[in-house]
This record gives sequence, C-alpha cells and structure tokens, in this order.
Amino acid sequence: KYYPPDFDPAKIPKLKLPKDRQYVVRLMAPFNMRCKTCGEYIYKGKKFNARKETVRSEAYLGLPVFRFYVKCTRCLAEITFKTDPENTDYTMEHGATRNFQAEKLLEEEEKRMQKEREEEELNNPMKVLENRTKDSKLEMEVLENLQELKELNQRQASVEFEAMLKQHKAPEEEQRRKEQE
Repeated sequence: KYYPPDFDPAKIPKLKLPKDRQYVVRLMAPFNMRCKTCGEYIYKGKKFNARKETVRSEAYLGLPVFRFYVKCTRCLAEITFKTDPENTDYTMEHGATRNFQAEKLLEEEEKRMQKEREEEELNNPMKVLENRTKDSKLEMEVLENLQELKELNQRQASVEFEAMLKQHKAPEEEQRRKEQE
C-alpha cells in the first residue's frame, strides 16, 4: 500500500457508532424454552444467529447486562432474554416461556432449609446442640457404611495368583500329556 509523504493518520475521521449498537453473534440457547406463538420446544444448546445489545440502564457490580434477540425455528417469532450476572443465569423477557428446571428448585429449597436452620439456631441454643449431635451421628453412620463397603470389597477382591496360574497352565499340561501319549 502506498502512503504519501504528507499522510497524517490523525486527520482521518473517526467512525461514530451509537452506544446501543446491536451486534450479530452466534450463540446457543442457554436453557430449554417453549415458543408462546407456535408452541415449538427450543432445547438448550440449539444454535442461533442472534442480535446482541448492551442494556443501558442495567449493570451489576460494573458488569454489563446483555440482551439477546433470537427467532423461533418454526414460526420466526422473536424471543428475547438477557443475562443475569447476579444469579449467574439468564432471564426470559418475552416470546417464550422457560421450561421447568428441577436443579434450580432443589438449590433454592436447600438454601431455604439452611436459612431456617440458622435462624432457629440463633434463637435456641439447645437446637444448636441437637443439630450438632444429629450431624455427628449421621457422619458416624456414613463412616461405618463406608468401612463396611471397603471390607466387603476386600473380601470379594482377594485374588490368588497361584491358583490362577495353575488354572491357566492346567489345559496346557493336559495338551502336552496328550501329545506325548
């Protein structure tokens, strides 16, 4: 490429792009969903050419929130969802409904149970003692079960190498004896 001697790169005008510009990106569906218009199931991992934009009014601890626009594979209706950095997940906005997630409900239930237990322990010192003894008993039972399983495996896994060698050599010796006869 030829650059003339009086070329100054600072004189080239900068391209002014809007802040809320949309990019076309290739992404996979982050969760199972069902289109509201046609009822088509879109499974997690389905690839889409999507439009991505930064949501101006939202941020979490300095992390930007992105919105994605995808089209249903059957009816081409627009489906939008955005990132949720607070919960390290995605939130559905419109165009589809998110399918049931058993794992998420289980985690929420465990958190709720843990919170209830902590609140109960704060108010009642006897409950703290009861929970500790219950936990230690459970731990002891688990250790006993583990020890029993180890012993059972050791009994079943005892290998006698001499017997195996004799068993393997017996057909060979019998064949030699037949050849000699």
